[in-house]
Amino acid sequence: FVCFSQFSKEKYLLESPPEKLRKELEEELKLSSSDMRSHGWYHGHIPREASETLVLRSGDFLVRDSLSTVGDYVLTCRWQQEVIHCRISKVLVKSGQTKIQYMLEHESFDSVPTLVRHHAGTGRPVCPRTGAQLLCPVNRTLPLRYLEATFALAGGRPGSAHSPSAQRGAHIKRRSVTMTDGLTTEKIIPHSPSTVHHKDAMRNCAMSMDQIQEYRCPLSPVGEAPLSPAYSSISRPRHGSGGRVLAVIPPTPVMRRSSDPHLSPSSSNNNLPCSDTPLSTHSTPAHGYPSESSEQGGSYCELRPGQAPTPPCKSYVERLRVEEGQSPGSGAQDGVEGFMLPLVESSSSFKPGKYQSTLLPAENKPLEMSVLKRVKELLAEVDPKTAAKHITKADCMVARILGVTKEMQRMMGVSSGLELLTLPHGHQLRLDLLERFYTMSIMMAVDLLGCTGSTEERAALLHKTIQLAAELKSNMGNMYGFAAVMRALELPQISRLEQTWITLRQRHTEGAILYEKKLKPFLKAMNDGKETCVLSNTSFPHVVPVLSLLERGVAAGEALESWESVESGVDVVMSHLEAARTIAHHGVLYRTNTESKLQDFQERKEVLEIFCTEFQMRLLWGSRGSEGSQAERYEKFDKVLTALSHKLEPPVRHSEL
Repeated sequence: FVCFSQFSKEKYLLESPPEKLRKELEEELKLSSSDMRSHGWYHGHIPREASETLVLRSGDFLVRDSLSTVGDYVLTCRWQQEVIHCRISKVLVKSGQTKIQYMLEHESFDSVPTLVRHHAGTGRPVCPRTGAQLLCPVNRTLPLRYLEATFALAGGRPGSAHSPSAQRGAHIKRRSVTMTDGLTTEKIIPHSPSTVHHKDAMRNCAMSMDQIQEYRCPLSPVGEAPLSPAYSSISRPRHGSGGRVLAVIPPTPVMRRSSDPHLSPSSSNNNLPCSDTPLSTHSTPAHGYPSESSEQGGSYCELRPGQAPTPPCKSYVERLRVEEGQSPGSGAQDGVEGFMLPLVESSSSFKPGKYQSTLLPAENKPLEMSVLKRVKELLAEVDPKTAAKHITKADCMVARILGVTKEMQRMMGVSSGLELLTLPHGHQLRLDLLERFYTMSIMMAVDLLGCTGSTEERAALLHKTIQLAAELKSNMGNMYGFAAVMRALELPQISRLEQTWITLRQRHTEGAILYEKKLKPFLKAMNDGKETCVLSNTSFPHVVPVLSLLERGVAAGEALESWESVESGVDVVMSHLEAARTIAHHGVLYRTNTESKLQDFQERKEVLEIFCTEFQMRLLWGSRGSEGSQAERYEKFDKVLTALSHKLEPPVRHSEL
């Protein structure tokens, strides 16, 4: 009885009379403009190849659900004989209040309709590489639930119920690729010219649809008669099974991919070799961008009862080759043979003992006066904006946001250090980034505490440091460098200098207000997972909480993290882990932002060297001490900073109170 009920639902859906389908489509298009279903160019959960057959002329476009990432969309358009698929990513932005944004390339919009209106109205290219523009929308002529059932996606793909097109009729379960039973596409909205377009697109897609997984219901009364390879009609006459077609068979080998196994009606030819016939021009995009891997997870397979197709797996090397515009099988030609395991680094990239510098002698003592004096002179010569650019460049080189070669990508197994630091074999990179973070903050504290002049001079230097933090945050979008400078300002050895802070409030009031009212609350909100930076303006995201989570206990003497001292600690941890996914996903965007912000930047070699971690380690701990234990180094220098602080402003004795 259950099986009969399920079969009846499917039969009812695909045997709906044309007028009912027309009315359902009209009801969808009457919805609020904020609902994706109200826009004719939205085609819901259709396969990649179906979308390619719908965009026929240059400038034609449509939007469909991403089959690889729930919540994302794909903008499909044709431009000068090339079909282009652009992913529209759904991102969560926390700025005061949480809101959802949709990103295409490097621009974010409040909704997908807003994104489409912007590009269609202004003529702005959706793909900088090709200059593709949105000129003419391809509107659907069938209701969304009918399209989903047609392509067997409502029941065959997990996550389809989350798409806007699945909000209605989500109960429908479809287990076979089929068209209507006795209802041909000619009968559906017969007088609409675009219906013929949609009909042909479905026929062409059905012939070359190697991306749709085929499922067979053993209890369903279908497939009694063997299917002929010459069968090319979309619908078939009624017979004992009710006329339902189990699968659409490519009519000729020309319409089948070279990777498609033969569909055989009997077991005698189930093991025939695959055809080497090239793919037809309408079914594959010409661009070299990486395609959605899970959209190609399905393929034609032999029709064996109860056996689902096995999706092909891709190694990371093949994925990189696709990103480089190479075919998966070109390894022997480009010198890369087979699979290359990612390199697990076992030693730090910082080698202070072997570091050579024009500012340092071959052997130096900790805080050597001549070197420290030259460093203070160089820092005094540069303004906060210039210093922020030097720090950002040094930070991004260490984090492998910049300067990453193809060989480095193969060794890491990923394209960016921001993705590597979220993976198990990114352990050493995480340690290096923590080392740089703490060393940079100590270096900034030494610069402040080394100012032995008047209180006014220290207050001026403190104001300049606050300006540097603001520059890193707002203009450079370097949240990692910003957090390091802010950590220096919040060290107890700095915060205890009461006279210096009082003078700052008197002489540099705007700097004091900026620090207390904006910078400190913003950093606390980021550490608590309540604030995120704008993706389009960020060069280096706030990775320190993620590093601390994954490498807890590395730095000795550190205070409790925000999630360890509040009741909502679990929420904070989950927020940072979610942020880690965003960081790993947008590595290319961060690199592009950094390159844009550092465009035409003329660096000074000596200033850049000051912000090099190996130089700072040598200056702070000497040529011998820099190679020592990290915990021991931090513990010793904490005492040094305390001594310097007490020398500037001696602690008040109880007898003097």
